[in-house]
Amino acid sequence: MDGRRSASASPGFTLVELAVVLAIVGLLLGGLMYTLSAQTDQRTFEDTRARLEQARELLLSFAVVNGRLPCPATSTSAGDESPAGGIGGCTTYYGGATTGYLPAKAIGFQQVDSSGFAVDAWGNRLRYAVASALDTTVATCTTPVLPHFTTSTNLKQNGITCRPNDLIVCKQASAALDCGGVANQVTGQKLIAAIVFSTGKNGAAGGASADETANLDGNSVFVFHAPVPAGSPSGEFDDQFSWVTAGELYGRLIAAGQLP
Repeated sequence: MDGRRSASASPGFTLVELAVVLAIVGLLLGGLMYTLSAQTDQRTFEDTRARLEQARELLLSFAVVNGRLPCPATSTSAGDESPAGGIGGCTTYYGGATTGYLPAKAIGFQQVDSSGFAVDAWGNRLRYAVASALDTTVATCTTPVLPHFTTSTNLKQNGITCRPNDLIVCKQASAALDCGGVANQVTGQKLIAAIVFSTGKNGAAGGASADETANLDGNSVFVFHAPVPAGSPSGEFDDQFSWVTAGELYGRLIAAGQLP
């Protein structure tokens, strides 16, 4: 023997061993990608939450300066309120599938798309609704002049005892203007002056469940609850909300000297 080992006796991996190694590597990479995707979604969710809070503060700041809330933007208003200056009443108050956007230009919101519309962290346009009806059961607000919250003159004339009587947030979709009862209400119907919300990651699809569809159907009834994934009994829901109460708005306007 010359001490040299035969090539056929060289150690190496069999095809089975290689397949096992590749499977393990694939599982590890898959788990890593899932983790990174989940972390990215969480960051985007939190960024959107921050944008909604920023939008809410900008709406209040607009009110302090102008003595009123802005009108929602429409698909043809280039990110500004419609009509410009809110003169003569808003083009829309509750919005719908293709209208009722946050008026980025009017309030100075910086995160916008190429057309000037405010967007969430997923690039979907932020939505905005403002109260247009008032509770006339209040003794000092029996004959209000409308619109109330989007007109400084009317706000002063009607006074701070006037409460909104249309915008309401439900726990799940309902055809009833009162959510179908107190048990299904997140907020009362005489509380909210304005709502700003994101349609979430799946917003480009226009709503994936009855609860999400209810936020784009053009009426004053909205739905908000904890996010649920696709495949849940009620369907996917990832809309995010923030709102301005009438009391908070009045408080800011009084502090700024816009209201007595």
